[in-house]
Amino acid sequence: MFRTHTCNALHLDNVGEEVTLSGWVHRRRDHGGLVFIDLRDRWGLTQIVFDPDTNTDMHNLAQTLRNEYVIQVTGLVRARPEGQANPNLETGDIEIEGRSLNILNKANTPPFDINKETPVDEMIRLKYRYLDLRRERMQRNIVLRHEVVRYIRNFLSDVDFVEVETPILFKTTPEGARDYLVPSRVHAGQFYALPQSPQQLKQLLMVAGYDRYFQIARCFRDEDQRGDRQPEFTQLDVEMSFVDQTDILDITERLMIGLVETMSEAQIMHKPFPRLSYNDVMDRYGRDNPDIRFGMELSDISALVANSDFKVFSGTVSSGGLVKGIKAKGLGGYSRKQLDELTDYVKVFGAKGLAWLVVDESDEGPVAGRSSFAKFLSTDEVASIIDQLEGEPGDLLLFVADKPAVANESMGRLRLELGDRLGLRDDNILAFCWVIDFPFLMWNEDEKRWDPSHHLFTAPVDEDIPLLDSDPGQARGKQHDLVLNGNEIAGGSVRIHQRELQEKVFGLIGLELEHAKKQFGHMLEAFEFGTPPHGGIASGIDRLVMLLAGEPNIREVIAFPKSQSAADLMAGAPTEVTEQQLKELHIKLR
Repeated sequence: MFRTHTCNALHLDNVGEEVTLSGWVHRRRDHGGLVFIDLRDRWGLTQIVFDPDTNTDMHNLAQTLRNEYVIQVTGLVRARPEGQANPNLETGDIEIEGRSLNILNKANTPPFDINKETPVDEMIRLKYRYLDLRRERMQRNIVLRHEVVRYIRNFLSDVDFVEVETPILFKTTPEGARDYLVPSRVHAGQFYALPQSPQQLKQLLMVAGYDRYFQIARCFRDEDQRGDRQPEFTQLDVEMSFVDQTDILDITERLMIGLVETMSEAQIMHKPFPRLSYNDVMDRYGRDNPDIRFGMELSDISALVANSDFKVFSGTVSSGGLVKGIKAKGLGGYSRKQLDELTDYVKVFGAKGLAWLVVDESDEGPVAGRSSFAKFLSTDEVASIIDQLEGEPGDLLLFVADKPAVANESMGRLRLELGDRLGLRDDNILAFCWVIDFPFLMWNEDEKRWDPSHHLFTAPVDEDIPLLDSDPGQARGKQHDLVLNGNEIAGGSVRIHQRELQEKVFGLIGLELEHAKKQFGHMLEAFEFGTPPHGGIASGIDRLVMLLAGEPNIREVIAFPKSQSAADLMAGAPTEVTEQQLKELHIKLR
């Protein structure tokens, strides 16, 4: 037997017992002839004491121990001497008097500290991920991920969902990103695709009558990486029959509230979650994943400046653009250098520049002080702008004039930057909200055609179906996104379940029927065998755990992630393959 207890299991109740522990040397200290070892496993730490008066040979062996050696110790549990208890340690009231010591494996000096949190280059951490995963922070994150998934499984099973696994090898279909392709040895020149999501299969499970399905699904997308993306990721996939959008939102909300209240000490800001329309959030926050922990909402001043002499504003409005403003409370003292920094910040998101105005005090009330544009406007126009943004002395008003997409995105990003600078984004507050009533279609200017706002199988709002023939751009989709602190953590929709409507949508997006049948024939055929109304949602497990753990990116909550360039630095993947492997797969490299 390698151990009788784990390294956080012993307390004063165990005093006098002989126990055996196994684990890693977390730290060694030599004090006046005594050797102290903090022994670590994934449960915690226990202090071991080796006394030369007990066993000289064992004491001498203990002096050779180094950090990360794997050892087995048998000894007697005793209370720590008076005044030496460690209140910060689960086992801080006791220690083990070592009676025998067995070195199970020695260890080289690690490339970074494992027994304390110190800055380490991420590339080094990923190369030695098996060592990084020993660290307390990473073990806490991985265990949290396990607890989150276990809670989800239990919750959904208790409300009659059935977990069904769907294939990893499937058919390549357009789902918004590049597929990872897998060549077939048996079928020369043909390929499988790794699933970007189980979208079609979960809908077919509704056709099959399973009514309530879920899966902790592995998904694959060949797209450029960033902090909250990975080429392979995990999502909670949920689909239900005989439901409308409200049913899907309600059960997801119950799951999220229960999950957070069980797994986190953070406070949920709003219960129930606010349900906001797409147009509303774009107008107020500039982005469709709003952080509603703080106000500082955007204000559209286009109507106030449409006829002004400041051509940057009036010219933008006359060409169909927007002038959006924001109030940065108390930042009127910003220097020109700081204002230039903010200007450079919005330029990253496409804005041509940033107009600004500092609000001053006067006998008549708030007026313009320093400004990059106020001299080009009338006194009444400036007063109207200050009034609309509710500017007060000492405030800084900031504006972008540009195409709607650029004005919204740049000002939405600026709002988050200012929220950080003003300390308004409290990580102890979790602000969920739903975004609904998305446009059903988006116009693709490059291709001169409509693209689905969500995916090909999302249903339009019932009363908007006639608009598909007369004014497709005004139709809304039965889509829903769940946003947490400015991060989209879930998205889904009510699906199309009638072949005729599905074929109409294919036609709208320029997908010819014969081509559609080739790619989605199995779906169209299934819709002719009694398909129930159905819908669902997919939640990003990685992103959700990242937020619950308070981590900056999803690599911190994935055991073996890829780097920013989608490489496995530990194993050295991707790699070249042999000519024989290529020959078997009927592939030649150029």
